Amino acid sequence: MRASRFFISTLKEAPADAEIISHQLMMRAGMIKRLGSGIYTYMPMGLRVIRKVEAIVRDEMNRAGAVELLMPVVQPAELWQETGRWQQYGPELMRVKDRHGRDFIIQPTSEEVITDVARTEIKSYRQLPINFYHIQTKFRDERRPRFGLMRGREFTMKDAYSFDRDPAAMKVSYQIMFDAYTHIFTRFGLEFRAVAADNGAIGGSGSHEFHVIADTGEDAIVYCPTSDYAANMEAAEAATIATARSAPAAALTKTATPGKAKCEDVAALLSVPLQHTVKSIVLTVEQDADGKANPQVWLLLLRGDHELNEIKAAKVPGLANYRFSTEAEIVDWFGTPPGYLGPINTTRPVKVIADRTVAQMSDFICGANQADFHFTGVNWGRDLPEPAVFDLRNVVEGDASPDGKGVLAIQRGIEVGHVFQLGTRYSEDMNATFLDENGKPQLLQMGCYGIGVTRILGAAIEQNFDDKGIVWPRALAPFEVVLCPMGYDRSEAVKQTADSFLADLLAAGIDAILDDRGERPGAMFADWELIGVPHRIVIGDRGLKDGKLEYQGRRESTATAVDISEILAFTQARLNA
Repeated sequence: MRASRFFISTLKEAPADAEIISHQLMMRAGMIKRLGSGIYTYMPMGLRVIRKVEAIVRDEMNRAGAVELLMPVVQPAELWQETGRWQQYGPELMRVKDRHGRDFIIQPTSEEVITDVARTEIKSYRQLPINFYHIQTKFRDERRPRFGLMRGREFTMKDAYSFDRDPAAMKVSYQIMFDAYTHIFTRFGLEFRAVAADNGAIGGSGSHEFHVIADTGEDAIVYCPTSDYAANMEAAEAATIATARSAPAAALTKTATPGKAKCEDVAALLSVPLQHTVKSIVLTVEQDADGKANPQVWLLLLRGDHELNEIKAAKVPGLANYRFSTEAEIVDWFGTPPGYLGPINTTRPVKVIADRTVAQMSDFICGANQADFHFTGVNWGRDLPEPAVFDLRNVVEGDASPDGKGVLAIQRGIEVGHVFQLGTRYSEDMNATFLDENGKPQLLQMGCYGIGVTRILGAAIEQNFDDKGIVWPRALAPFEVVLCPMGYDRSEAVKQTADSFLADLLAAGIDAILDDRGERPGAMFADWELIGVPHRIVIGDRGLKDGKLEYQGRRESTATAVDISEILAFTQARLNA
């Protein structure tokens, strides 16, 4: 490839709306161009990276036995109505009508379509197991698209769907895909971690997320450095801090705390550790289990220094459809505004749920349900009934690992892949069955496996950049090697050597580009450092007089002079290092 026949368009400054480093660098490197909110044109340089991502994904999916097909971007509403997701998915689902007034969606995912394929094509247990995948455009109408390709509205995704005869076989297929994903991210050359996760709106019984490790990542990843335990913050189990509750040592006392509505302020006023306080979080459920309007208020108790995990709260029986209570509701049920709430002497009956840590506390401090007052010396059993106990909080660094093999650490990550055990979540709604050995219909057991193809670009950059620009791993780089000739249009020796070496690289299967644009050395080097090509070779008259070319890796601060006769082998060795 010659730069004069390619399209290179770099910028010195990033657009003002580019918030994070990957967005800034992709715009500056000419890899993407904004068309609309959360919608980008993939420019030639960026598309080369996308195609390399797709090639690795496709190779490993095929190696794992998956079969490629291609499902449509536009899908009829009837399929989504069968599963209930037409109503449940929310405003992120882009709904459209055709000229006849029929409802369609622009697909964010393809569970309904692939289940429709399976129920019409899979008849017998002899056809199982089978795993279909495709690489396709997706659209999610994000309320606030941001961060370039990290949270855009239109993106490319690989999704795969396995079909099996029973849960045991489904778990085998799941493990095959888990292993394939491990191979994929290893081949990308990225530091990553697979973590246990919550299934969320997609449904099912178990899942793992794959995260690219990056300090700028949106997600908190919880792991144990001395064991295999890993989970995202939503799914990480918070072990009980105390093994047993201490006996009461203080009397229940109503204590004046004027103007102190926060646990931190109460702890400071009373000169006690924040860990001795309990915070109250009030939730409202609009309907009872039968779907009838019957507002019920719940009081969740957490230690003053802990934070509520909203996903865990939703798993408490009866709280699946909760919302945070309004101030008017709080005053109605507790007789006081927020800041002085607690489980003792509520104005109206509430359902009290204590986090595991709070359930083991004694002599703690909580609101007295009266402005400017808190109770001190509160104890379960003596001062109020024993609570219902659930894991409600986010874990914190240093908590005991749930597997008992050490303590937890937390790092930041960017989710780029997710594998799910769906079970019969979709096959039951859509009556997708097969005939078993006895000729009886059985529901298909499903798995679902996604990789954010275009999101990989942003995640890779967030992990690999410096003050000069992007630093691509070899497997993802738009070009593996760039040849930078000094005076290509002025020196015949430089031109002949550059042309000859480019031919040698291409013949050796190395993806190389020759910058024959006639740019000044400083501008030429700056462009390729910004773009992030991992290996650079400089060809100049001065070096040629000594029979040398200059090699420099993208992460290296100095160049290495290499004999012309050895440069190909040297470059191959550095590429494979």
